[in-house]
Amino acid sequence: MSALPTYRVSAYNTAKASENKIHDDATAQKFGFKGGFVGGVNVYGYMTHLPVQRWGRTWLERGTGEARFAKPVYENAIAEVTATEDGDALILQVDSEGVRCAAGRAALPAAAASISLDDYRAVAPRTERAPADERSLAVGDWIGMTPLHVTPEMHAQDLADLRETDPLYRTEGLVHPGVILRTCNWALTHNVILPAWIHMGSVVQNLGLARVGDTLTVRARVTKNYEHKGHKWVELDALVVANETTPVAQVVHGAIYRPRQLAEGG
Repeated sequence: MSALPTYRVSAYNTAKASENKIHDDATAQKFGFKGGFVGGVNVYGYMTHLPVQRWGRTWLERGTGEARFAKPVYENAIAEVTATEDGDALILQVDSEGVRCAAGRAALPAAAASISLDDYRAVAPRTERAPADERSLAVGDWIGMTPLHVTPEMHAQDLADLRETDPLYRTEGLVHPGVILRTCNWALTHNVILPAWIHMGSVVQNLGLARVGDTLTVRARVTKNYEHKGHKWVELDALVVANETTPVAQVVHGAIYRPRQLAEGG
């Protein structure tokens, strides 16, 4: 197996002011962490730099990616992303401050996946959000998000926030895969109240390109809602769509929506 050069990023917590208090230093420290987390979608964004380096824009069009988050990456710490070639795949990992924070893989299938819009129901986000639980995130429920129109200003800010150095996104006006994955978070946050929650992993099938000027939406179905080690977990099968016509990515998206520390009064 051969390795690509290590990609190093000075991590940036883009969500310090968000409703999700796991990104807030005070709340995260009460939960036993060093400080607020850098979002998992951002860490996934860091991880995608090496597959794009290996396969170029073709990976954005039809490649696969997977990330599992084990430990937090903290703001201003260096995230070291490594990729080892294993046959036709890349084995990915993220280390920061001497700790293994994330692992995953990426690959480039020989042919594009075929996924139909008709298999995913388009629904508007709920007009009133209830606290996240087994009823508000019932298995089988369909949820959507407030549409996101990708402006040039937003695109430039996203690339700066992600510390992305590949010129492909700027020269071709392509939406970053970290931003595409973030829409799956919004499928949750636009529909239920989540005081503190943790994105734990995603499996992504890229289906096409999203560009500046596009409007992104998500069609997501709750596939799992269960308890494990005192945490409440949810899993979505989500389709990210551009302009309500073009599938961009299919994502299996998993999160702890109620950490056990909340139940314990932490």
